[in-house]
Amino acid sequence: MLGVSRDGDVVTIELQRPQRRNALNEELVALLHEAVTAAAADARVIVLTGAGRIFCAGADLDGAHSEQFLRALMAMLHAVENAPVPVISAIHGGALGAGVQLTLASDLRVLSPDAFVGIPAAKLGVSLDNWTVRRLAALIGGGPARTMLLGAELIPAADAYTFGYANRIGTPADAQAWAKQIATLAPLSLRHLKMVLNGGDGAETPEQAAALRAAWESADAEEAMVARREKRAPKFVGR
Repeated sequence: MLGVSRDGDVVTIELQRPQRRNALNEELVALLHEAVTAAAADARVIVLTGAGRIFCAGADLDGAHSEQFLRALMAMLHAVENAPVPVISAIHGGALGAGVQLTLASDLRVLSPDAFVGIPAAKLGVSLDNWTVRRLAALIGGGPARTMLLGAELIPAADAYTFGYANRIGTPADAQAWAKQIATLAPLSLRHLKMVLNGGDGAETPEQAAALRAAWESADAEEAMVARREKRAPKFVGR
């Protein structure tokens, strides 16, 4: 149901429920939550992808209406959002509903050229939590968000890139290559920047201030200066 693999400092987590188009049920949500938490402890970048023809078709409608599933889903999404390392969603085929929510919790999104995204909540007689609606609108703007939510329209990859939903157009392999590049950057810098980007109203929190100070006072900051003098690439260790 879930596959986890590692290539250096990059951990890839693959949804493996292709017979249900990787739809999220309570078991898969729990496994994903656990895998993201474990990977965040020592990886530098996490890549989320899916087996088969589609990234994720959304929530498994057989159990999506239960309060227990919705609580577990939101806890998992916040675990992805709050992971101290960058998370990249590599989206092929498409992402729908809860699959889109998973990509919104991620920091970066790579869409294959033929991919699409959509949130058909209004077609199913359900709706979405405030976090999802506001995060979508903040990411792609109010107009496109209304198209996805109030019009229940599918957005192709090219438009998703134009709107700012997709950071890059490419294959899952391209997402893996980008993850490897990001994994060479300073971990403490990335941790602080992610905290600020996800910080909400813009007011600096004590945690953000501490993370900023940690980056500036780190051995990695000193390593970067030494590397510049020696005309070589820095080797960051996250301290």
